[in-house]
Amino acid sequence: MKVLVVDDEAPARERLAALMDSLAGYEVCGSATNGVQAVRLAEELQPDIVLLDIRMPGMDGLEAAKHMSEMETPPAIIFVTAYEEHAIEAFETHAVDYLLKPVRGERLKGALEAARRPNRAQLGALEGPAGDSSRSHICARVRGNLELIPVNQIHYFQADQKYVTVRHSGGEVLIEEPLKSLEEEFSEQFLRIHRNALVARNSFAGMEKNTQGCFEVVLKDTGERLEVSRRHVAEVRRFLKSL
Repeated sequence: MKVLVVDDEAPARERLAALMDSLAGYEVCGSATNGVQAVRLAEELQPDIVLLDIRMPGMDGLEAAKHMSEMETPPAIIFVTAYEEHAIEAFETHAVDYLLKPVRGERLKGALEAARRPNRAQLGALEGPAGDSSRSHICARVRGNLELIPVNQIHYFQADQKYVTVRHSGGEVLIEEPLKSLEEEFSEQFLRIHRNALVARNSFAGMEKNTQGCFEVVLKDTGERLEVSRRHVAEVRRFLKSL
């Protein structure tokens, strides 16, 4: 079985790779140093199992695991952590398995033997502990491949029937997440200006009336204009005054 090793510390990756060398039936197909790289390699290499560190800079292991669950054939996730055992209780039931650092050979062997490709219901349980904080990236499928868009590069979300357009610094993608849930998750970073639009707070350049007398938000850098509904004009005005 192919195993992807993910840890931001080189000694930890090397130790896991060395332990894997002594086990028959498994091979390390690649290694990653952060969550974003892990998701991209998982999509490219299609590992059977991912040994996934939890605490990493940027995207942590819990968020990376959620993105991997969007793959057509999700890998089995084994979390690797330096947490004390009492802290593991918070997410223990949401992982396929977990290993405490420093990882022991016998424990690794047992976890690998128990880990198989989980079904989507199992991976859906990963929503639990990671759901307490907003994601650092939005995951979209573009031409059959997963694409990760950093939330801090997104200008706005705009709903159109069942899809939401994610306009970002590198272009735009479509996702199928409800605008309401995006608003709840990213309320500190985005402001609703219309029933169909959320705009990044750091993308506002101002608000102006158009020739029809309707208010529009003007975005920084791009100069794009988005309609502001009457019910949200006051809130947008208050926000702009606070800048």
